[in-house]
Amino acid sequence: MRRDGPRPFSFYVLAAFFGLFVLFLYGPTLTILALSFQGPQGGLTFPMNGVSTFWFSRLWAGLGVVDIWAAFRRSLALGLVVMGLTVTLAFFAGLAFRKGFFGQTPLFYVAVASLIVPSIVVSLGIGLEFRLIDEGIKALAAWTGWGVLQDHGTVMGLFTSALGAHLTWTLPFGLLIMFAVFNRFNPAYEEAARDLGATGPQSLRHVVVPIILPSLVGVALFGFTLSWDELARTSQAIGGRNTLPLELQGLTTTVTTPEIYALGTVTTGVSLLVIGLAFGSFLAIQRRRARRVTLPGT
Repeated sequence: MRRDGPRPFSFYVLAAFFGLFVLFLYGPTLTILALSFQGPQGGLTFPMNGVSTFWFSRLWAGLGVVDIWAAFRRSLALGLVVMGLTVTLAFFAGLAFRKGFFGQTPLFYVAVASLIVPSIVVSLGIGLEFRLIDEGIKALAAWTGWGVLQDHGTVMGLFTSALGAHLTWTLPFGLLIMFAVFNRFNPAYEEAARDLGATGPQSLRHVVVPIILPSLVGVALFGFTLSWDELARTSQAIGGRNTLPLELQGLTTTVTTPEIYALGTVTTGVSLLVIGLAFGSFLAIQRRRARRVTLPGT
């Protein structure tokens, strides 16, 4: 729609306010990005001393204090597992709540309660729970004399306590997205599939999933990015090996060179790559649907 006449003064005021908000939101990230490309004599503040990829090469060789790439791989593996579980559990939970079952209201409030409870409290609770499990295993070893249990260390770890801590953060978001999706889903599509002889699993696979696939991609995006950046819920529930955000937090007190900025740029790049893959998936799904609509006889 074409606009006639000049824009009101309020438009420019709101546009300036929005510009300041965007600058406040992305300014720190852009600052770190710029400082990570300094020369060998660069420092942690402006002005920049040269432009190079020197600090990325130092980062690639390892920071020396910690095995940063092992932490990177741990965070990546944990994020992928959390993403898969979030999509699967949120999808089937959405189907269950859509059909309705006894006790669904209390279960819903329990599921979303972790969004209200402070993250550090959730982490402390999960850590305490697994420490009690460790004490129980040690007591059982002392009582039975089983040698296999006497050498027990801890059940806390990447895919036990840390995984549970991350799911308390990602699952509520996935569940709320599924609620919104199924609230708008037209059941006539499933009825038409059943009229054509499709079974329940066939209707789910060939009708429901293709229709809501973009939303599932969105849930996957939430699951990975929330896990990738999670710090507070991981801090007390990770066990002996840290994830990348925990290592990054520790390095802020020991590393005094732009290597820390180079690491921040790499982690931000991974997040942007995941977002790009999600948007690419959206576009691919839309183009596939458009081709199906334009095919003769469809």
